[in-house]
Amino acid sequence: MNICSLRGTQLQLCRRAFILSSNSRPAFHPTTKTVTIREAHSALYQMVKKQQKTQNKNQASETKYPIRSTDGYRSPSKSSSTIKSANSPKAKLLNECGIPFSSMPSTISSPNQQSMDNEQKIKSQENYKELCRPRLSCNTEVLRAVNCNVSRKASSENKEHSTCDKTGSGAPTGTPEGGDKGDDKTKTILLALAGALGVGGLMYYFMKDKSETTTTTSTPEIPKPNSADLPKHVPYLLIGGGTASFSAFRAIKSNDAKAKVLMITDENHKPYMRPPLSKELWYTALKGEISNDYRFKQWTGAERSLYFEPEEFFIEPSKLSDSENGGIAVAQGFKVQKVDPTKRIVTLSDGYEITYDQCLIATGCTPKNLQIFTDAPPGVREKVMVYRTPEDFEKLRKYLDNKKTVAIIGNGFLGSELSCSLANYNKSKTDAGRIYQIFPETANMSKILPDYLSKWTMEKVKAQGVCVVPDASLKSVQRDNAHLNLALSTGETIMADVVVVCVGCEANTDIANGSGLEVDKNLGGFVVNAELEARRNLFVAGDASCFYDPLLGRRRVEHHDHSVVSGRLAGENMVGKKKPYAHQSMFWSDLGPEIGYEGIGLIDSSLPTVGVFALGTKTERQTDNLTESPSTEDGEQTKPIAPSQEVADVKCNEEQADNYGRGVVFYLRDDKIVGILLWNIFNRIGLARTIINQNKKYEDLNEVAKLFEIHS
Repeated sequence: MNICSLRGTQLQLCRRAFILSSNSRPAFHPTTKTVTIREAHSALYQMVKKQQKTQNKNQASETKYPIRSTDGYRSPSKSSSTIKSANSPKAKLLNECGIPFSSMPSTISSPNQQSMDNEQKIKSQENYKELCRPRLSCNTEVLRAVNCNVSRKASSENKEHSTCDKTGSGAPTGTPEGGDKGDDKTKTILLALAGALGVGGLMYYFMKDKSETTTTTSTPEIPKPNSADLPKHVPYLLIGGGTASFSAFRAIKSNDAKAKVLMITDENHKPYMRPPLSKELWYTALKGEISNDYRFKQWTGAERSLYFEPEEFFIEPSKLSDSENGGIAVAQGFKVQKVDPTKRIVTLSDGYEITYDQCLIATGCTPKNLQIFTDAPPGVREKVMVYRTPEDFEKLRKYLDNKKTVAIIGNGFLGSELSCSLANYNKSKTDAGRIYQIFPETANMSKILPDYLSKWTMEKVKAQGVCVVPDASLKSVQRDNAHLNLALSTGETIMADVVVVCVGCEANTDIANGSGLEVDKNLGGFVVNAELEARRNLFVAGDASCFYDPLLGRRRVEHHDHSVVSGRLAGENMVGKKKPYAHQSMFWSDLGPEIGYEGIGLIDSSLPTVGVFALGTKTERQTDNLTESPSTEDGEQTKPIAPSQEVADVKCNEEQADNYGRGVVFYLRDDKIVGILLWNIFNRIGLARTIINQNKKYEDLNEVAKLFEIHS
């Protein structure tokens, strides 16, 4: 560091010290119990004002300065100052700060001092005043603008206290030159306070600048993706980086060992599964730190990563064309603008074009938000989030670790699962924040479960520690300093630190606009044929596909199993298999350790249902559908439930607490079974699929329930 940079640093510190002294809070006088407004600033300014009037570069100066106390300005008697050698260390320091040495007194003494302690305190204040001397000039307003933390209001207030004339000297407006004598104790306290404030300001700004500089220089910039690194042509092109897309790659690679596959995704992650983000991952996080690959324990006890494959499994996009054995490359951070099915060209958002032989669209869906939040001010929106990615998991976990209150909007799969997972995560924390679940329906999972089971489930969710607020919608939302105030239609107001919106998602079909592809107006998603083709050599799979089910009609399904199977079938058809999609996809959900269920077919609470439950059972989860393992549940007698449309609501109480612990619910249309829900029964989904595919009427559903061995 040269002398110029050192001098600049000293000037900067001097200026910042003055900012603190001029904008300090009113001081409290310990003797008179009154507030003194800017005593340190006024005394300092008066001293400099007198010095500017009597400047003489070749002679010592004698200074008379007023000190303001709580009862007016006091004028002490004169005190002489002796100038030492211009080569002294103090003179060199002042000269480096740009201060003429002869213009400053070497000492400042106050009359009527009662003790040596007071004299020492005043002398120590001298150094602070000398360092801050360059900051006191008619350019105060300009220099103060360097500090972005100083508001315009504060600056205007300071201008009222001091004005500068054309020569750079002046006096505060309305400042008396004389007054009664003040006690030395008051003056000493004021000077000591000003000195402490100045030293503290120097240390704060110096440390702050140093930490900010270190952070800026040590954090590497993430390079932006460059489309020039992507190949111009690929045999297999996958648009989307989710489960369906990766499942298609596996099918392609199984049938074409040297296949070269390019996956394009706008996410910054390699392909991963989403279901554990709202379930198993929270129970793993409760027991310790989460690894970089987000490893979690399944209900079976097996451990696996959220990612389908490790980082080294994938090839760099620029090296894909030269790979002899093929493989898959993932182009992260890119978005496809349109597809030309006739010329087989995909155009990226930056105009880069890639030709293909076979292409799959697996763009998935985007979480919905509520208009009340999207139209809200930025201060409100920054405390509202959706939940879909590992970043969302990390963000929400930090809120919980900091004992924040979370409000979840929605009562579907994600909203109910996440509420139970967060409540369980909070159980081990003292003074943890509350978990609210707010929705306009009558109970949890009301669009899926029959009414009696939905209300029973809500009581179980409450027992886990979730503050469930049913039959409530948002009327308004406002933000105070730290919280969101959610005004509900029930007249209640909930204060939350963060709101998580879980109200479903919409299929990502933006590509269709410039590609000439058909989108279903009612269900959303790309319309495809039985082979999942939207156009020749252009396939669609996963959440974004709207396919025709021979048994149940045209459907769009947002389940993990559908993404796996439809992606696999699309991959097989991309290599020439030409198979129709006739799979009945299943789903599963977990609401804490006591409730887990699997469903297949049309699971809709608006349909007539018949439920058969085992009495007095205690169920333990044995599998989570990511791996297969035998189940060993015990059961007792069964309790038949008539169709839900004819059954009165069942409330959960101590006598009925286990009535719905384990059972089967059949969903009917035209007296045929179109959906089956296995309540705390696992590893029987194959049997349920067979029953639905038979597409016939059953006279006694109790006999059908016996096939699932709910009481064996």
